[in-house]
Amino acid sequence: MKLTVPDMSLVVLVGASGSGKSTFARTHFAPTQVLSSDFFRGLVADDENDQSASADAFDALHYVAAKRLAAGRTTVIDATNVQRASRASLVKLAKEHDVLPTAIVLDLPIGVCVARNAGRPDRDFGDHVIRRQRGELQRSLKSLEREGFRRVHVLRSEAEVAEAEIVVEPLRNDKRELTGPFDVIGDVHGCAAELEELLAELGYADGVHPDGRTAVFVGDLVDRGPDTPGVLRRVMAMASSGNALVVCGNHEQKLVRALHGRKVNAAHGLAESLEQLAAESEEFRRKAHEFCDGLIAHYVLDGGKLVVAHAGLPERYHGRASGRVRSMALYGDTTGETDEYGLPVRLPWARDYRGSAMVLYGHTPTLEAEWVNNTMCLDTGAVFGGKLTALRYPEREVVSVKAHRVWYEPSRPLDASRPLGGREPAVLELADVTGKRIVQTAHHGRVGVSAEQSAAALEVMSRFAVDPRWLLYLPPTMAPCSTSSRSGYLEHPEEAFAEYRAAGVQSVVCQEKHMGSRAVVLVCRDDDVAYRRFGIRGGGAVYTRTGRPFFSASQNDALLADARSAAAGLFEELGSGWLLLDAELLPWSVKAGSLIASQYASVGAAAQAVLPAAVSALTTAAARGIDVSGLLARTAVRESTVDAYRAAYRRYCWPTSGLDGVRLAPFQLLASEGKAHHDRPHSWHLAMLDLMTGPRFQRTRTLNVDLLDAASVAEGVSWWEELTAAGGEGMVVKPSANLTRGTRGLVQPGVKVRGREYLRIIYGPDYTLPDNLERLRKRGLNRKRMLALREYALGLEALERVARGEPLWRVHECVFAVLALESDPVDPRL
Repeated sequence: MKLTVPDMSLVVLVGASGSGKSTFARTHFAPTQVLSSDFFRGLVADDENDQSASADAFDALHYVAAKRLAAGRTTVIDATNVQRASRASLVKLAKEHDVLPTAIVLDLPIGVCVARNAGRPDRDFGDHVIRRQRGELQRSLKSLEREGFRRVHVLRSEAEVAEAEIVVEPLRNDKRELTGPFDVIGDVHGCAAELEELLAELGYADGVHPDGRTAVFVGDLVDRGPDTPGVLRRVMAMASSGNALVVCGNHEQKLVRALHGRKVNAAHGLAESLEQLAAESEEFRRKAHEFCDGLIAHYVLDGGKLVVAHAGLPERYHGRASGRVRSMALYGDTTGETDEYGLPVRLPWARDYRGSAMVLYGHTPTLEAEWVNNTMCLDTGAVFGGKLTALRYPEREVVSVKAHRVWYEPSRPLDASRPLGGREPAVLELADVTGKRIVQTAHHGRVGVSAEQSAAALEVMSRFAVDPRWLLYLPPTMAPCSTSSRSGYLEHPEEAFAEYRAAGVQSVVCQEKHMGSRAVVLVCRDDDVAYRRFGIRGGGAVYTRTGRPFFSASQNDALLADARSAAAGLFEELGSGWLLLDAELLPWSVKAGSLIASQYASVGAAAQAVLPAAVSALTTAAARGIDVSGLLARTAVRESTVDAYRAAYRRYCWPTSGLDGVRLAPFQLLASEGKAHHDRPHSWHLAMLDLMTGPRFQRTRTLNVDLLDAASVAEGVSWWEELTAAGGEGMVVKPSANLTRGTRGLVQPGVKVRGREYLRIIYGPDYTLPDNLERLRKRGLNRKRMLALREYALGLEALERVARGEPLWRVHECVFAVLALESDPVDPRL
């Protein structure tokens, strides 16, 4: 005997004491799904039979049930539930969470219940209690469906209970197993010719796509337009052959009521549909009636990644089933007011949407189909003379055909509808970034951010960062190579090569490390591109790896004008109106001038003032016969290291005035319209960046190294030695393929190998003294490496979300998390 239970259901067991409800629950449901009144009495009173604790026990039970239902989990209530009042509270709970309540009644003979209770020493109440409960149950049987239970199953004997089998049925809106690809089509409204034209543009022939794509209609196929029967004929044929899915629109709902013979107002195009259908055969009208009457309110597709509903659907209703969900999907929600055209003012739910599922809908016509927080309205007013629009999923490509004419005069001009569905300048909410955060990344799993880290990032972001609409990406910190054991060296290329070889990487590229500051450059071809794509006017932004601007607004504009001019060929090559570049901005003193003056130069000046005098005094003392030879030798060595120290940081400074003397050295093209480029090898990036020409742009020298070729490895070491001997900072070693997974997961995107003299700036003039060097070799690198990988994964996730056109809050979630992780107490010298 199969008992069907809707998925995500509240299952209420009903039966007198002794009818076997708890045994039935244990047999057919997981222990975590069952909430027993006896168990909750034990929780609150340490006695499962203490009836005086029932009120508190049911309060606790209802609270836990609400949490489970809110999470969409099937929940079973194991209690007698023979009284209507107790059931009413459970039906109300199901309605509040938009799930379907199911009653399973164990109506066993009174003798069976009495005998079972007699065998339980903990049940010391008399038979009269069981008889009363069974009497209440008998009086309830005919009213359970009227009370609101969508399924009622009654088991009347021990044999029926033993033979029962629970079958969980997916809800009709649950099509998660269908993964597409889909073509989601906006409101057609009887525009049959435009529909045929759009289907042809999408690649369909006679309603069938050669690549197996499925059309998904967002509803409102009927009314207003010239050929409602033609539209229904095409869509019904596609749906019956499995080539289309259709959700119900409010116009189909109204047409069904009219075809049922109910009294409806034949306004808003219904009269036209009824007149057109009257000219069709009785058989066609019957099929059209059945088709429209069988449409459901929304679909959940592709594992929950895509939701289609006529009027859109907030996240809390996805996959749920109730009258409220259906109403929201068909009509949306309104403020209760009307606009100057007499039409209801709709609540802009999409502006507050924060769900991970893409929601595609129609209902409210707009001039253009635009993304708003991972949602898109596809009703572009075809029947009003606009366009008929589809979105290719998962490609996120919009395809439209123009209406042949204005078929129906709108009550409200389309441009008046635009503020309800169109893009407005992006707004972030504090709740998007505060508190403990978990960000799911495609390449490194879940990355956690603590509340304290979020608070630190919020302080920096709110006070110092560029406008968040420009802030698409923050680069990760870069880990140094393993500490070298080579005499006189703290870092050496051999360690970097050995690390990558151990991770299974065969080829690396060595890139010259410029004497500058890490910079991210977002450059737009023109201000209109910036506004259309990012909701902000301007040519872009140049900012530090913590999101701060390098320059004043006027200097920023001038630098971006140079970048725009230099990137003309790159815009053309990539077919993009904007570019995101990873670069170094030179010289270092542009950003770190005050740091050099207050920290490095002051140390050098103090040492130069003191140590020569100390050497002189010690030399005089030695001449007088005082044994200061050891101290004199050490001080003389320290005096010589000061000269090397001052020479090291001076290489990073040269005169600049405004932007005069400032240069950019881009080394990676992070993203452009529709594409993040971390899956392309570094050779491709450098070839693309070679298209950027101009006096302000500096090339990044590179050397490819085959890690399995000893001669190639030796050449890499030699190249580093030449760079650093000439005063260079060193190099960065990266897997040639760029994004790489090794034997232990995600591989570091790059490790820096800094020169011996450059490290004097970092660790101080005397760091090469044997005792100091030995101490520094014990520096811990693991925390820095782990941080670098987490930040790298977050950066990749941000870039991929940008490429997919996801809303600002989704991109900013990753960017903010990178900045939050930067507040970790990691040695800044690493």
